[in-house]
Amino acid sequence: MFVRSVLRSVPRLRWAARRHYASPSEPYELVVIGGGPGGYVAAIKAAQLGLKTACVEKRGSLGGTCLNVGCIPSKAMLNNSHLYHQVQHDMKHRGIDVSGVSLNLAGMLEAKDSAVSGLTKGIEFLFKQNGVDYIKGAASFVSPTRISVQLLEGGETEVETKNVIIATGSEVAPFPGGGIPIDEKQIVSSTGALSLSKVPEKFVVIGGGVIGLEMGSVWSRLGSEVTVVEFLGNIGGMGIDGEVAKQFQRLLAKQGIKFKLGTKVTSAVKTNDNKVTLTMEAAAGGKEESLTADVVLVAVGRRPYVEGLNLEAIGVEMDNKGRIVVDNQFNTSVGNIKCIGDVTFGPMLAHKAEEEGIAAVEYLKSGHGHVNYSAIPSVVYTHPEVAWVGKTEEELKKDSVEFSVGKFSFSANSRAKTNLDKDGFVKIIAEKETDRILGVHIIGPNAGEMIAEGVLAMEYGASAEDVARTTHAHPTLSEAFKEACMAAFGKAIHQ
Repeated sequence: MFVRSVLRSVPRLRWAARRHYASPSEPYELVVIGGGPGGYVAAIKAAQLGLKTACVEKRGSLGGTCLNVGCIPSKAMLNNSHLYHQVQHDMKHRGIDVSGVSLNLAGMLEAKDSAVSGLTKGIEFLFKQNGVDYIKGAASFVSPTRISVQLLEGGETEVETKNVIIATGSEVAPFPGGGIPIDEKQIVSSTGALSLSKVPEKFVVIGGGVIGLEMGSVWSRLGSEVTVVEFLGNIGGMGIDGEVAKQFQRLLAKQGIKFKLGTKVTSAVKTNDNKVTLTMEAAAGGKEESLTADVVLVAVGRRPYVEGLNLEAIGVEMDNKGRIVVDNQFNTSVGNIKCIGDVTFGPMLAHKAEEEGIAAVEYLKSGHGHVNYSAIPSVVYTHPEVAWVGKTEEELKKDSVEFSVGKFSFSANSRAKTNLDKDGFVKIIAEKETDRILGVHIIGPNAGEMIAEGVLAMEYGASAEDVARTTHAHPTLSEAFKEACMAAFGKAIHQ
């Protein structure tokens, strides 16, 4: 009885009584800080390679931003809102009469949460299956080899480790200048936009990048009047091909989304009637105008997250953008500490972080690893989807590279036509002299899946003719990819 009372009154002892963490005499070979896509993958790979591994995650559920409040819940909302919109507006064209359709927003949100919950538990199972110790708490460096963890259930523990991988990801970037405070009710981040309790009549998105367009699409399909305000002259964010961006905007506009490009938001003020009034002007300067909304989404990007790590105490170098500096093997300025994912250089993409997690562990184990940064795809999961990998025309012209372009429209693809889903095209950019594929840009049905063929082709240095001479099943959407490759080095057959 006395022992039980002591354990109840001392959280640190209570935790230690249940679990054994690595000590100075028997340290972990690797501790991964962060359980997002990069971190949990790194931890599993390390355990598979025989390293004694722990993963520290303070959220209380694995999967990071991506799984909990990002990629996964947004795709659930995108898919289900698309089905709702299809039933309302598209079924009659397919010979299907539907009546009495209504939105159950609470049910849609519950389906989203259920998907998230199942996947986070799945990662915990993978940890157990592979022998990864999962420590729920906030990590802070005491030294390069000692990490203090404030445990979520109370108390503190310290773990010893030979090596560390920092994979703490990113957080929502505040509006520049801090003039638009997020309350997650009327002025929301992507997190709040995934959990609105009712459909806003007017929904304004500040930022025309991937997150803004996806969330704007969700609420537009569910009945909101959506306006996207973007500082730049095009939508889609960094890396999107100019021709694709123009077509993308036209197709979203046909769906009812309004755009104000080349426009700068200067303030957002909540009014007494539960509205938000935005003040804007031309990006180049000019006359002020205002716009009123029920909900405003601030989607101006993300920034690296290093809060509480105590990096300055151990001398980890940062750059002027708040990112951790690494070399080509993900080593930081501290010898035994590596860093991957959103918290360091490169695009903030879950699959990029995953590849880096595997490569970083392989470097640690064998001295050899691989990530091809020229072949990392990007996808916007709107409808139509937009996906790309490699160079754009604009980038190649800037670098004075001679190239050929092959395009094939889905309107000439038999599967797309029979599916009544034929907006968009596949665009292949190949080096003029060698025909090697330098870039793939797709807007249309299933673009996010189809881009994998482009990634594989580029990874192995394929030419447009190589792909064109590969048999593609008929009738499939992927035939549009084959025909675009044919057009890049010669002529397409069906266009």
